[in-house]
Amino acid sequence: MSRNDERSDEQPGGGAGVPEQLALIRESVRKAKVPKAKPRTWRGAPLAKELPVARVMVNKGVLHLDQYFDYAVTEELDAVAQPGVRVRVRFGAGAHNVRGGRREGGGMIDGFIVERRAESDYAGPLAALAYVVSPEPVLGPELLALSRAIADRYAGSLADVLQLAVPPRNGPAEAKPSPEPLPPPEAPGAGTWERYAYGPAFLRELAAGGAPRAVWNALPGPHWPDELARAVAATLASGRGALVVVPDGRSAARVDAALTALVGKGHHTLLTADAGPQKRYRQWLAARRGSVRAVVGTRAAMFAPVADLGLVVVWDDGDSSHADDHAPFPHVREVLELRAQHSKCGFLLGAVSCTVEAAQLVESKWAVPLRAGREQVRAAAPLIRTVGDEEVARDGAARAARLPSLAWQTVRDGLKSGPVLVQVPRRGYVPSLACERCRTPARCRHCAGPLEAADQQELHCGWCGRDAAGWRCGECGSVRLRAQVVGARRTAEELGRAFPAVPVRTSGRDHVLESVPGVPALVVSTPGAEPVAEGGYAAALLLDGWAMLGRQDLRAGEEALRRWISASALVRGQGEGGGTVVVVAEPTLRPVQALVRWDPVGHAQRELAERAELGFPPVSRMAAVSGRAEAIAAFLATAELPGEVEVLGPVPLPVAEPGRPRRPGDPPVGEVWERALLRVPPGSGAALAASLKAAQAARMARGGGDPVRIRIDPPDIG
Repeated sequence: MSRNDERSDEQPGGGAGVPEQLALIRESVRKAKVPKAKPRTWRGAPLAKELPVARVMVNKGVLHLDQYFDYAVTEELDAVAQPGVRVRVRFGAGAHNVRGGRREGGGMIDGFIVERRAESDYAGPLAALAYVVSPEPVLGPELLALSRAIADRYAGSLADVLQLAVPPRNGPAEAKPSPEPLPPPEAPGAGTWERYAYGPAFLRELAAGGAPRAVWNALPGPHWPDELARAVAATLASGRGALVVVPDGRSAARVDAALTALVGKGHHTLLTADAGPQKRYRQWLAARRGSVRAVVGTRAAMFAPVADLGLVVVWDDGDSSHADDHAPFPHVREVLELRAQHSKCGFLLGAVSCTVEAAQLVESKWAVPLRAGREQVRAAAPLIRTVGDEEVARDGAARAARLPSLAWQTVRDGLKSGPVLVQVPRRGYVPSLACERCRTPARCRHCAGPLEAADQQELHCGWCGRDAAGWRCGECGSVRLRAQVVGARRTAEELGRAFPAVPVRTSGRDHVLESVPGVPALVVSTPGAEPVAEGGYAAALLLDGWAMLGRQDLRAGEEALRRWISASALVRGQGEGGGTVVVVAEPTLRPVQALVRWDPVGHAQRELAERAELGFPPVSRMAAVSGRAEAIAAFLATAELPGEVEVLGPVPLPVAEPGRPRRPGDPPVGEVWERALLRVPPGSGAALAASLKAAQAARMARGGGDPVRIRIDPPDIG
C-alpha cells in the first residue's frame, strides 16, 4: 500500500476496515481457484451448458478446405455465439498441441458460425472460439444455402462465395439501428405495361402473391425504369420483398428515382459501388434486418439478404458487368435463377435486346415471354437505315473520312431538332477471319471453333488447335478469307471540323456522361457509355460495324446487336418525332437485319438453334482450364472427368504485355499459358463442375505446383 493509501485510510469517514475487506476478497478469490482463461484460447474455461459446439465456416478460400470445422463454445460466449455471426478462430493447430483440454496454436482467421450443435463429429479435443467479432447475425440459412449451391455450380469454394455475398463489417454502421419498416404500398396501376400483351396480368399475379417467371423484351424508350418500379411495387403490395440487379450505377439511379416517385422513400434501398463502405454496409443491414423490403443495385446486390423474397429481376443480362471478376466468377443471371428456385419467388429477366440464354429460358418453358405487338414496336423504335460496301465504295470522300454521305446527311438533319449520338467501338478487338465473299465466319471443321492466322502464319483453330489448311466456305465455296476489323480513329475530331458551330461531347471509359440536354450537340460515345438525352436523340450513327461483328468471339453477333439496340433505344421512336439510326455495316448480315426489323428475339432464337446443332453454350456446358502446358497436362491426366466430356485443345493464350490492361483470368505478364476447353452435353454440367472441383482440391492438397485456373461457363471462349 502506498503512502497516499495510508493517508486516505486515516482520513475521517474513510473507515479503517477497508483494507481488511480488500484482503478478505483477495483471499476468497485465491481459494476459489477460478481458471485464468485467456480469451483467445479459453484454456480451462467451462463450456456452454447447451449446444457447446459451434460449426464454423472459416474464411479459407482453398478447395481442399471447403468444409465446416467444429469449435468449442465457452460459457462466456454462449449468448453471443449464435448462428450467422462473425467470429475469430485459431486455425492450423496440430493435434499434439493440447493444453487444458483445448487445442491451441495456429493462426487467427475470420469465420462464420453456421450451426450450434450438442456434439462434434470430431473425436479429439476442439479449439475454442477465440471471440465473437459482432453479435449481428449476417449469414442467414437462405444465404448460406444459396452460397453453397453457387460454389458447387462454379467449382469454387464456399468461402470465396461468402466474400462476395457478405460485405466487410463496419462498426459505426452496425451500431446504428435501422428504421422501422413501412407498411406495404398499394398495388400500382399497369401504366406503360399496357403495351405488352401479358404485362398487366404479370403485375396482378405479383400483387396477388404469385411467383411468375418471365423473359421481358422491353420496348425502346425511357419507360423501362418505371416499368421495373411497377413490378417491384406490385410485389411489395403483396407483403413480400423484391431484388433488382442492373449493370451499372447509372441504370440503378434511374430505377431508384422511378421507384421513389412511385411508392415514396423508405420502401427500398440502393446498393452500388459508388457508396462508401459505411453507407453501403448500413444499407445492406437495413435489408438484412427487414427495415426495407426492396433492394436495387449493381452486381454485388445479387446476394442482398432480402426478407421473404417475392421477385428477383435482372436487367440487360448480356452486359459483361453481370459476370463477377472474382472467383468463382458467378453470373448475376444464374445466381438469380437459383434464388428464384430456392425461394420459390418470381423471376423477371428484362432487356431491350435478347440474349441466347434468355431465349433458352423461354424455349425450355422455364419462363414465359413478355413482348409487345409489332404495332407498338414500330411506334417505339426509330427508323433504321444501313450502309453497305457498295455505297461506301462509290463515295471516295466518305471512305477517307470513314463516314458515308448518308451518315453526314443524317447528322445534319438530326442537329436541326436535337442531339445526335455517334457510337464508336473501342479499339483493341482481336481480329477474326471470315469468308471474303459472303462474310460467313470461318469455323473449324472439327469443333466449329474460330479460325486464326496469327502474324500471317498457318491457319489453325483457336479452340482445338488443329491445322485448318485447305479451308473452304460452307456457304459459298470461296477459299479466300478477310480480317473483319476496321479501325476507329479521330471520329470526334472529324465531326468537330465538319460541324464547327456544334458542341462535341465525349463519353467513354475515362469519363462517362449520365445525361445530356436535349439541344443540338454531337455526343461521341463508346458502347455502353451512351448518356441519356432529354427527350431522346434526334439521330444516331453506329460506326465501324465490322469492329464489333469481326470480334473473335462466339457472341460477336449477339453482342454487336445488343450494343446497337441499346444505343438505338435512346433515339426518338417513329411515333415521337421520327428519329433515324444509320448503321455502317454490311446490310445482309444477320445482326444488321435483326436491327433493321427490330427483332432481337428472332435473332436470339436462330442463334440458339445453331448453337444446339453445333454443341455450343448455352445448350452445352463448357469449362475453361488454363495454366502452363505441363500443369494443364498433369491436371487433365488426373481429373476423373465425365465420360461424355470433349476436350478441345489445349491452345496457347496470348502473352500479356507489361503496361497493358488485363482481364480476369489472363496469364501473368510475360508467362506462356495454354487453355483447354471441356465441353459436355446438356445435363452433365453439374458432373463436370464436381469432377473439376475434386481434381483441383486434390491437387492443392498435394502442394499444387504451378497454378491451374478453372472457370465454368466462361463468357469469352473465342
